[in-house]
Amino acid sequence: MTFEVGRPVAVVTGASSGIGASTAEKLVARGWQVIGVGRDRQRCAAARTRIMAAVRDGGAFDMVRADFTLMREVARVATEIASRTTRLDVLVNNAGGVRDRRIVTAEGTEATFATNHLAPFLLTRELMPLLRKSAAGLPPGSVRVLAVSSSAHRATEGLDWADPQSLNDFHPATAYCRAKLANILFTRELARRAAPDGIIAQAMHPGVVASNFAAHGDTAMQAHMAAADTVSPDEPAETLVWLATDPEGGRHGGRYFYRKTVETPATVALDDVTADRLWTESERLLADFGF
Repeated sequence: MTFEVGRPVAVVTGASSGIGASTAEKLVARGWQVIGVGRDRQRCAAARTRIMAAVRDGGAFDMVRADFTLMREVARVATEIASRTTRLDVLVNNAGGVRDRRIVTAEGTEATFATNHLAPFLLTRELMPLLRKSAAGLPPGSVRVLAVSSSAHRATEGLDWADPQSLNDFHPATAYCRAKLANILFTRELARRAAPDGIIAQAMHPGVVASNFAAHGDTAMQAHMAAADTVSPDEPAETLVWLATDPEGGRHGGRYFYRKTVETPATVALDDVTADRLWTESERLLADFGF
């Protein structure tokens, strides 16, 4: 499928279920063209049927599959996206999750860090030419990169530069909290670096969502989710669609939102020196992996 040049295009990762599927559904109902990214074949097929049924006003939907623990899969997806559209207005880096143990891939990535941080970092980097091209023909702030972070970032004191992937001292919750902190730091640094191109980056906290997020988490995480007062994926999806389409989402990049309201993240998430270092360390890690 090749998308029309005259209609806005969004890429939504983690679109096979939960927040991502709801976000894609709401965007196509507004006439947007959306490329969803998902991992599981059956969930992708079910999401495609659901989202296609919501298409209105010239919208369109396509789905690509990838395992975001593997950087070669992320790079492939970026190439596929660039082959299907000549414009990209919004990138929603939503895919993520938590694991019950340390899982190291054949590439040498740790699954939690890879899925939650390295994958969106690499995908955004590889799609920057398309984002810049789109931004050049639109008013400043029209093109946006959105990150789904979490209030879990508040539960860590910072990143471990000696072991950024937590390979040597792994704890599932700590690894996840650090990865969610990385989402905000990446957003802040991306906002700074992309501002001259007219591209805006924002982060958001979705709340505790009733989804399959913790399906691969440890016993403590699954118990926490089972006991938590959760919200429907539609609630954070509303905020993501608002950030993608409302003028407010296109102003003052590098902010952190919850329920369409700006919040102040943890102090460590506001450290621009740390944000710059994370960018550099992420590039170094990807280079080590051959990307």
